[in-house]
Amino acid sequence: MSGRTPVQTRPPVVLSSFSSAPCLRDRLSDHLSTLFLTCHMGTRPAVVADFPSDEVGYLSGFRNTFSSEAIPGVLPQGQNSPLLCPYGLYAEQISGTSFTSPRELNQRTWFYRIKPSVTHEPFKARVPAHSKLLSEFNQSNSSATPTQLRWKPVEIPDSPTDFIDGLFTVCGAGSSSLRHGFAIHMYTANKSMEGCAFCNADGDFLVVPQKGRLWITTECGRLQVSPGEIVVLPQGFRFAVDLPDGPSRGYVAEIFGTHFQLPDLGPIGANGLAAPRHFLAPRAWFEEGNHPGYNIIQKFGGELFTAKQDFSPFNVVAWHGNYVPYKYDLNKFCPYNTVLFDHSDPSINTVLTAPTEKHGVALLDFVIFPPRWLVAEHTFRPPYYHRNCMSEYMGLIHGGYEAKADGFLPGGASLHISMTPHGPDTKTYEATIAQGNEAGPHKLTDTMAFMFESCLIPRVCPWALDSPAIDPDYYKCWIGLRSHFSAKD
Repeated sequence: MSGRTPVQTRPPVVLSSFSSAPCLRDRLSDHLSTLFLTCHMGTRPAVVADFPSDEVGYLSGFRNTFSSEAIPGVLPQGQNSPLLCPYGLYAEQISGTSFTSPRELNQRTWFYRIKPSVTHEPFKARVPAHSKLLSEFNQSNSSATPTQLRWKPVEIPDSPTDFIDGLFTVCGAGSSSLRHGFAIHMYTANKSMEGCAFCNADGDFLVVPQKGRLWITTECGRLQVSPGEIVVLPQGFRFAVDLPDGPSRGYVAEIFGTHFQLPDLGPIGANGLAAPRHFLAPRAWFEEGNHPGYNIIQKFGGELFTAKQDFSPFNVVAWHGNYVPYKYDLNKFCPYNTVLFDHSDPSINTVLTAPTEKHGVALLDFVIFPPRWLVAEHTFRPPYYHRNCMSEYMGLIHGGYEAKADGFLPGGASLHISMTPHGPDTKTYEATIAQGNEAGPHKLTDTMAFMFESCLIPRVCPWALDSPAIDPDYYKCWIGLRSHFSAKD
C-alpha cells in the first residue's frame, strides 16, 4: 500500500530527510517533544489525543484570524512570503474570496509547507467515474417534483466503501460553474480513506455526521467530529476522512460561490443561538516523508479527477489566516422560543447561513431543532401547517421529531420543495388537540433534527427518486386529517 495508510495500521515514520535540513536539525532537539506531541511526523494517530476531542486541542472562534505552529518559530515574522522561509519551507496562499472582496468578508490563509501543492502530475478523469455526484442541475440529469418526499435511513454498504465513494447527491439547484447554487448529499461509508486526499473545488461542504465519528485530517490540522457536531470544509481544502467507529452515515450540504456566516441576531441582542467562541478550528499538524503514488482526488464541476504526487498534502508545518475548516457542537446551541403563545418561525434556530445578495434571503440556512422547553399557552405547539416560498430538506441525527409521530427516522430525510404543503402528521395533530389547553410545560428531549433551507428550488436526482429507501406511503401520514369544522361553533 502506498501513500496515506489507514488510521488503525500506520507504523511510525522515522525522522529522516526533513530533520537532515540544517535549519531544522539545529533546533530539532529543542522541540523534539513538541514534534511528537503535536505532529507525530507522519504517523496516523494510534490514540484519540491526536484527534483532539476537547476545546483545549483546538483554536476557538468564528472566522477569527488565527496563527498556528507545529514547531515554534516556523511562522515568518513581519511578512507573508519571505525570500527564504524558516526551516526551508514554501509559502503558499489559499484564497477563499477574491483579492478585492471587502475586508470584513475577505478570507485567505497562508500555509508554510514542506512541498507546495503544485508539485503533482497532471489531473486525469478518475476511473471508474463516480456516477452519483452532481454540481449542476437541469432537465437532463434531475427532476422537478412538487410531491412531498421522505427517505428511510440509507443502508450502509457491505463492500469496502470510503467517504468519497460513499458520497451521493440527493438534490440541488444552480451550478458550481456559475458560482451560485447548492447541492445536498448523503454519505454511507465503512472504511477509511487510504493513500489519497479529497479536494472539493466546487464549493464548501457542511457535514452532519449521523452515525459514527469522523477523524478528519486537513491541511490546517486534525478534527474529531462526532454525531451531534458539524464540520465545515471550505472550498479547495484537501482533506482525508478516517472512520474510527467503522460503519458511518451522514448528510452533506454544499454551497457554491459563497461561505457560511453567523446569522444576525437582531432584537435577540448580542448573545444567543450559536456563540462564536464555540466554533473550533484545528491546530497545525503535519506529516512528512515520501509517499509514492499518493492520489489527490479533486471534485471539479461535479466530476472526479485524480493526480499523483510523491508526498502527503498534510505537510503544512504552520499557517495563519481566517480561511479554515471548523467544527461546532450542536449541543452548545442556545435556542430561543416563544414564552407565552404561538409557535416561533424555524428561522429562530438558525446556526449558520449562506446569504444571497438579497437582504434576508438565504442561499442556504442550516437550522436545528434541539432539546428545548415548550411552554406556549392555548397554542398548537408542534410546527404549524405551512406552504413556504423556500425549500426545506430535513434530517434527523437522533431521537424523534415533534411534527412526526413515526416514519421519520434517524438517518432518514424529507424534502418539501417550494410551495409544497407540509406539517404535522395525523397522529401528532390528534394527540396535541386531545391535550386541550391543560397541557403544561413540556421539555422535548432526545431529539436533534435539522433543516437545510434554500431560496432556490431543488431538482431531485434519479437515484434518489428510485432509491429503495424512499417512502412511497409518505403522503398517507396526512390522509387521516379530518374536518373539525362546525358552522355552529
